[in-house]
Amino acid sequence: MKKLVAILLLGVTLIGVSVVPAHAGGRGGHGLAQAVFALGAFAVLSPFLIGAALASPLYAPAYVAPPPVVYSTPAPVVYTQPAPVYAAQPATYAAPPVYTGPPAPPKVQREVVYPHGRYELYGDGVRMPYQWVWVANPTPPPPPPPPPSR
Repeated sequence: MKKLVAILLLGVTLIGVSVVPAHAGGRGGHGLAQAVFALGAFAVLSPFLIGAALASPLYAPAYVAPPPVVYSTPAPVVYTQPAPVYAAQPATYAAPPVYTGPPAPPKVQREVVYPHGRYELYGDGVRMPYQWVWVANPTPPPPPPPPPSR
């Protein structure tokens, strides 16, 4: 690749040097015409010049490898078991579910019992707000049994 670039640069340099400058007393366009003619000749002849440079003895001929040798063997014989046959099942249909309305709201614990009284929950949380009310036992619970004697 470097050699190809060097050859191209050499060719462009030679074309630039070969253009004759215009004479001071001559016509002004004559030198320009020669430059245009030289560049046109280079454009037309450059494929031949590059091809000749590539075919020069400086380049070693490309080595072409022979095609690879392919050995073919017969395909192996494979024995398989036959696929099982399944009987078709009869189609069964179930009735669609019946809509019974919205689900019931979860049960709310409305009473929390302690030994000396209980809390009761009033309201539904929608129309009336929830409210816990303490209800004391009318009679106190019996005292705990005495500890066992030794």
